[in-house]
Amino acid sequence: MSDTNEITINVLLLGKTKSGKSSLGNSLLGSYEFESQFFPRSVTKECRLCRIRIPQFARRMGAELCLKLQVLDTPGSPHSSLNQEEMKQSVKRSLAEQFSDGLHMALLVLRADIPHCEEDNQHTVKLAEYLLGPEWKHFTTVIFTHGDKLQEAKMDEEEYLMLAPKSILALLENVHNQYIFRFPMGKTLHQERERLLSKILHFVRQNSYRRLQFK
Repeated sequence: MSDTNEITINVLLLGKTKSGKSSLGNSLLGSYEFESQFFPRSVTKECRLCRIRIPQFARRMGAELCLKLQVLDTPGSPHSSLNQEEMKQSVKRSLAEQFSDGLHMALLVLRADIPHCEEDNQHTVKLAEYLLGPEWKHFTTVIFTHGDKLQEAKMDEEEYLMLAPKSILALLENVHNQYIFRFPMGKTLHQERERLLSKILHFVRQNSYRRLQFK
């Protein structure tokens, strides 16, 4: 955290194609910056950084704090037009270029409305390990998107996790149970942003605002 009255938080989005990464990025920013739509092919083809300043976000020692949020969206894995190695190298370059001052949190995006196959999720987990190195577990939060489907099924988060496969529970244990369910139904972008950022910043504070550095 800097000595000024502005806090900068750098966030990376990782996940399978159609997991809801770009939509999540829009919710974090409170505006429609990333392209997110139904399409039979992967929509995001290259990494893209978007940032927003939120004034009067908090107070510190009697002074108003401004939050500068920087969100890096990435192509999904597997991708319909990029091979795995191309995608990995693209994200690796963007991390070094866009977050030269370090990364606060990677958001591992998983869909809550489809069955979780260990082999499928391993693509995303291995990508996080490759990009972030051995400390990836300390800088990663799992985001379950499409949480509205849980609400439609009259299922809460605890019930969902009780029924989740062992691979999901092992992943959550690896990241110190840092996870968030996304429930966009009935909320504006700004309302959802407030909820999501509150939880993400809680994890960042628990990590003492540490930043993962890239060479």
